[in-house]
Parts: sequence; C-alpha cells; structure tokens
Amino acid sequence: MAITVCPVTPSFAAEIGDVDLSKPLAPADLEAIKEAFASYAVLIFPDQHLSQDQHLDFARYFGPLETTIALHRKDAQLRLRPELSDVSNLAHDDTVWEKDSRQRMFQLGNRLWHTDSSFKRRPALASLLYARAIPPIGGHTEFADERAAYDALPEETKRRLDTLVAEHSIFNSRARLGFTDFSDEERQSMPPVPQVLVRTIAESGRKSLYLASHAGRILGMSEPEGRALIDELVAHATQRQFVYIHRWRVHDLVIWDDRCTMHRGSDFDDLRWRRDVQRATVSDIANTCEQAGIAIAAA
Repeated sequence: MAITVCPVTPSFAAEIGDVDLSKPLAPADLEAIKEAFASYAVLIFPDQHLSQDQHLDFARYFGPLETTIALHRKDAQLRLRPELSDVSNLAHDDTVWEKDSRQRMFQLGNRLWHTDSSFKRRPALASLLYARAIPPIGGHTEFADERAAYDALPEETKRRLDTLVAEHSIFNSRARLGFTDFSDEERQSMPPVPQVLVRTIAESGRKSLYLASHAGRILGMSEPEGRALIDELVAHATQRQFVYIHRWRVHDLVIWDDRCTMHRGSDFDDLRWRRDVQRATVSDIANTCEQAGIAIAAA
C-alpha cells in the first residue's frame, strides 16, 4: 500500500500514514515522502515506535547526521547517543531538571523562533523530532512557513533582502534571554557564521526567508539597524497565517525543512511534567553563502 498524505493546509504541513519508519523503506515510499517534504516542509508521522538506531536510520535517508552541540558544553553529560540532540527537560540521570540548572538555562532558548544549526557554518537541512513522553498541558511546537512569508513581502522589500547576509551565533539567541554564562572555550568552539537572508530551495525552486533568533547583525548595516530588520522580518514571518501549531502525541515523529521554516517550543510546566523528545539533525550540503555564490572569508 502506498503512503497516505493528508495536508494540514494546501501548502504547509501534512500528516503521513501507512508507513512504518522502524523498517527499511521501499524506494517508492521514500520517494513519495521526499516529494511531500519538498511540498509541505513539515511532515508528521503518527504512532511510530522507534529505537534510537531506527530514528537515526530514517534520518540518514535525508543526508549526513550532525552530532549534538551539547558536546561543546563544559557541563556535557549525555543521556542519548551523540548523533541525537536531547531537547527534553531531563537531566542525564533521567530525572526532571532543576530550576537553576545550566542545561535548563541553555535550552530555554528553544522557546524563541529559530531554525536549527543556522549558527553552524554548514547549517541543518532537516530536523526529525521524536516524542517518547509529552506533558498533559502545553509543550506544543509552532512552525512558521518562511516560503509563504517571503511570497507575501512587497517586491521592493524582496529586492532589498536578496543579497543581504546575516551573522548567526548560538550565543546571540541565548543572550536574548539574558543567559551569557559561557566559557572562552565554548565560545571559540562555535564562532559566528554568515548566512544569507533569502535562499532558494533547490527541490522546489521557491525562495524563502532564512531567519532565526541566532541572527545577531546584518553585514554592512549598523548593529541596531540590522537587529531591527531581523526582528521586523521575524514578526512578519510568524503571523498566524504562516504558522502551524503541532500538538504532540506520544510516538509522533515530525520532520521539518530547516532551510525554509522556523519553529519554537511553547511553554509548559517543565519542573513538573516530563517532556522526553529527541532530535536527529541532517546537515545541509554547504554554507548558505557558498550555495548562493557569495564569497565569504574562511573560518
């Protein structure tokens, strides 16, 4: 039986049925999934029962795996394999984290609008988040369609943005929350990187904004002017008509295109309820400036 594709909207987010991701995929099913991914950018696979290995095996169909940035943190104690990012509210001993834990302060940045790994020179192509336990209230994930947001801009604004480059850093997003407790070694391990402000998605040919809370300034602009433009564009791209809210169920796997979406986690009582979710992240082919043919200095 072929997979079933049930769109949430005509062009953004779709549920996928009649497929078991714990098993190797038939070529026709994989091709259909990739076609749906190119069209809808966010795909939801309900009721998947996956081990860590099976989660990673499915992610590899989309490209090479990243390793978690937790390895760069001075307090790193991993609960999962290093190819998985632990975006739960659980400490390494599987208990709910403490209120003032450094891990919690760092991960609260996930509640800001962002796209994964834009702070890496080679950013993410796709993220695959799998839910093992969810809170009874809250803890949703919101997704913004940056393709539709770009399409809705005035033509004059599109022309202005087309050649702009922003500087991204994980420390920018954390500083927005007042969290600046990083060692020199941590900062040196993840230096700022340039990324284009508008990119073209190869599979569809559509143009998209490329935004994140990690973006701190725009090259060639004063810092206040660049930050104001980024904030204005994020506010535009996250208007209700561009946003899908995913209300998690246990054993949901959601994959999204990091090249043309932003996302954020919503609030929940993270000192009371367990939210056990793990993310595999697939690397893009190159830095966005390199893909666009814009010369950038070597890191």
